[in-house]
Amino acid sequence: MLYDLTVVQFSKMLNNLDAILDKAEQAASAKKYDVAVLLNARLAPDQFNFIRQVQIACDTAKLGVARLAGVADSAPKHADTESTLPELKTRIAETLAYLKTFTPADFVEAAERQISQPRWEGKYLTGFEFAVQHAVPNIYFHITTAYAILRHNGVDVGKKDYLGPMPYKS
Repeated sequence: MLYDLTVVQFSKMLNNLDAILDKAEQAASAKKYDVAVLLNARLAPDQFNFIRQVQIACDTAKLGVARLAGVADSAPKHADTESTLPELKTRIAETLAYLKTFTPADFVEAAERQISQPRWEGKYLTGFEFAVQHAVPNIYFHITTAYAILRHNGVDVGKKDYLGPMPYKS
């Protein structure tokens, strides 16, 4: 279950975010403004800008999965220097490629694994708690905020863009 909850769902949401970036580029081109305006936009003065929202969404995905699988040191490192749309798309693509290296077998002991982070000051969560109460809400928060920044700035994105393709049955 943790594999599906994280690897599968994080991959879907990052693919949706990548598609939303395409719409941002199209909007800037159609309205004849520099896409950097969108990349540096934020909803509130004390909030991270769009670029940082994408960076954190990618970090949440790669580090969350790596921590659950017990291989946190293997996660790719990014310098957080992206400043252009192509650089953000590359970061998303690199994160997606990393997520593809995991299989359900990597999560056999994940639910009970003790997971901590430096800012938690020696405290930890079980893998299940970490996934359900930290990683999943965190990625949704940052992708939703990135979506909202674009929507607020007039990019034609909607709920279907956020949710992405659905595995409908008939």
